[in-house]
Amino acid sequence: MFWTSRVAGIGESNPLSEQLNEPLESDASALTGPEVIKAFCTKLDDCPGVYRMLAADSSVLYVGKARSLKKRVASYTKYGGHTNRIARMIQATASMEVITTETEPEALLLESNLIKQLKPRYNVLLRDDKSFPYIFISDEHDFPRIEKHRGAKTRKGRYYGPFASAGAVNRTLNTLQKIFLLRTCSDREVEAGDRPCLNYHMKRCAGPCGGKISKEDYAKLVNDADDFLRGRSTDGQVRLAEQMADASDSLEFERAAILRDRIRALTQIQGHQGINPRVTAEADVVSLHREGGQACVQVFFFRNHQNWGNRAYFPRVAVDNEDGEILSAFLGQIYTNRDPARMELISNAKEDADLLAEALSNVAARRVVVAVPQRGEKRELVEHAAQNAREAMSRKLAETATHAKLLSELAEAFKLDVSPKRSEVYDNSHIQGAHAVGAMIVSGPEGYEKSQYRKFNIKSDNITPGDDFGMMKEVLARRFQRLIKEDPDRSQGMWPDLVLIDGGAGQVSASMEIMGELGIDDIALVGVAKGTDRDAGKEEFYPPKGRPFALPFRSPALYFVQRLRDEAHRFAIGTHRAKRAKAMSTTPLDEIPGIGPGRKRALLTHFGSAKAVSRAGLSDLQAVDGISANMADTIYAFFHGER
Repeated sequence: MFWTSRVAGIGESNPLSEQLNEPLESDASALTGPEVIKAFCTKLDDCPGVYRMLAADSSVLYVGKARSLKKRVASYTKYGGHTNRIARMIQATASMEVITTETEPEALLLESNLIKQLKPRYNVLLRDDKSFPYIFISDEHDFPRIEKHRGAKTRKGRYYGPFASAGAVNRTLNTLQKIFLLRTCSDREVEAGDRPCLNYHMKRCAGPCGGKISKEDYAKLVNDADDFLRGRSTDGQVRLAEQMADASDSLEFERAAILRDRIRALTQIQGHQGINPRVTAEADVVSLHREGGQACVQVFFFRNHQNWGNRAYFPRVAVDNEDGEILSAFLGQIYTNRDPARMELISNAKEDADLLAEALSNVAARRVVVAVPQRGEKRELVEHAAQNAREAMSRKLAETATHAKLLSELAEAFKLDVSPKRSEVYDNSHIQGAHAVGAMIVSGPEGYEKSQYRKFNIKSDNITPGDDFGMMKEVLARRFQRLIKEDPDRSQGMWPDLVLIDGGAGQVSASMEIMGELGIDDIALVGVAKGTDRDAGKEEFYPPKGRPFALPFRSPALYFVQRLRDEAHRFAIGTHRAKRAKAMSTTPLDEIPGIGPGRKRALLTHFGSAKAVSRAGLSDLQAVDGISANMADTIYAFFHGER
């Protein structure tokens, strides 16, 4: 924890901490604007902390940090001198809360955490915040596996990264397989040890699964891979060259050829990374480009003198946000759950760059330098990142313009008053009613919003297996009942403007029945049917009222709807397959009380199958390691009708 448990609020209490001030009178709680802030400001301390500005409905408008809470909040009590954005925010403020901290860097970190969690509408907000992938080599196996890793670093082993994307990791893993022949197969295959896998025959694995290499020799390969990932590949090449010469002198030409291929692969990957810095060993290079009211932040990751990829982010910003302010907020949010590099090279900085460096140092538990380079190699890296940011922004603007045009044509085709800001597409998937699931995908102004996708396990016992109409009614009922409960006034942007149903008149009729029961009559709903011969391009569209219609064969709106339907179908099929695969891996043993993974494994190992367990007698069950007499009675009773 990096903040003290002292919170000040107006109009509501906080059970987590001590209130710094008494609530305002009830008649003042309905006020908004500078007067509310002024009344709140009189009871603040002159100390560092984080403040939250709340609207009348208690939604968070803005989160900010301050060296002096009293002075910073007091700046909002003036009626003039603010940008339009800040003026609107002040006027909407009905109450405030603060959290005091011991230092300003702690306030900066807390501000970043709260912005990510609360997503205030007036803050710079990092929208794409997936965890970075790493390469992982375990320390818990005689023949360590090399693999991709995301999430918390809970396993014992060596982590290399972060990489910019899964693609960058996959390319590196592919190269490492060719060069160092480390395994990617499962521990079970290695422990079986009966035959080498396909990768061994393709000369992409040393063959520990078939006993083709000793532990000592495999450990040398792991160390060579470690040297490469830590930037010591030149030393590895020298050793490989010496080993190749020795193999050649010993007339081991096949081994010499393998070593030769590894040297060539090392040389090739080093050639591909021509942008690798010579002086800068470890740095994250961050450049900002703004255009058309949008911002692009391009981040390059350099570790051990190697370029480990780049990634473009498009944070939500306001016109009056300064460049340094955007980058400071970006870095604060992106590193709340990741380790920053030892050096952060940025294109623009605020006056409090030292404060940001101190905060990142606290996150990393080591010194982190934040700098705006002016010359030399570091400046070249920043300029290269800036060029990539400009190019990414150009692509983004082009894609946005194209998508906006498609939405406009879609609105015209479906006779909507305005272009839909949020479109939801629904589909079902099952095999003769088994493992039935519903799926919803979402498309917004900038394309698919995959974080908003939802899957629905069909739960109702009243639905006949295979009843697509009943499944769709359950999915829509659950979806919109939750919307009514969580966002009754439709202020959070989660209500769709357009609903597309995969199906014809029957599906539309069933869907409208549910919408009518819920009292929803202002959302456009259209059914999309395959049409004649179920051929793409002959789709028929079924509105709730009126005759079905078709769009011109070459209509961009038709292609757009096809892509939406195909994406919904892909998501539904994938969800169904995952559910089916999970069901196939379960056995009746999972339903027996007291049977966990260990006992389940012991029973299957002893009897060979769950069916054989069901036929076993009491004495046979008691003969299994880990199965007591009482547990044997429980298992026997389960399979013989005495549950």
